[in-house]
Amino acid sequence: MRYVRGIAVNQEPQNQGEIGKEDAEYMSCFRRASEGILKLFLHCILPVIIFYEDRNFQGRYYECSSDCADLQSYFSRCNSIRVESGCWMVYERPNYMGYQYFLKRGEYPDYQRWMGFNDCVRSCRVIPQHRGSYRMRVYERENFGGQMMEFMDDCESVQDRFRYQDIHSCNVMDGYWIMYEQPHYRGRQYFLRPGEYRRYTDWGGMNPRIGSFKHITDFC
Repeated sequence: MRYVRGIAVNQEPQNQGEIGKEDAEYMSCFRRASEGILKLFLHCILPVIIFYEDRNFQGRYYECSSDCADLQSYFSRCNSIRVESGCWMVYERPNYMGYQYFLKRGEYPDYQRWMGFNDCVRSCRVIPQHRGSYRMRVYERENFGGQMMEFMDDCESVQDRFRYQDIHSCNVMDGYWIMYEQPHYRGRQYFLRPGEYRRYTDWGGMNPRIGSFKHITDFC
């Protein structure tokens, strides 16, 4: 007689074989659970984005897990994207220039799904995780002049809250933000990190028109 997990069993070969089978099944279940937990953990600490040349995740693809200033050598066009983890900005041109697009975890079977203007993606950037507060000041004029208003949350319509359609400068004090050219989070997008933006060209704007903005909170 011996004890296995607190249960008394006989030591005949038959019983030993049965216990061995149970142990194997237990270890198999434990291994699968551990792999699942590890995969979830890695998804939260290791950002992964996959670019596909054709729609619906077809054709040549490239997997990326860090900033890349020039993607031209990996694919010629981009018609679908799968974000496995993290939040990303993808850019129309190399060196983080041109149209900007914010993507969070999910599937984008064609470029219209990320509000793209074309199938050109030439650089990408990981948005770092932020767990603290969010705070941004926007100004009516460049170099932080004119009327000022401080925001700590999303703004669906800048004109309704700020009374102006144009923002010429801003100071991002905490968190990461996305500005949109039109209200209700539509139109051209601009990624803002903590720092001072003395004129709209500093965030890549073609003009000072900003219709809405939101802070980035989804990171896994």
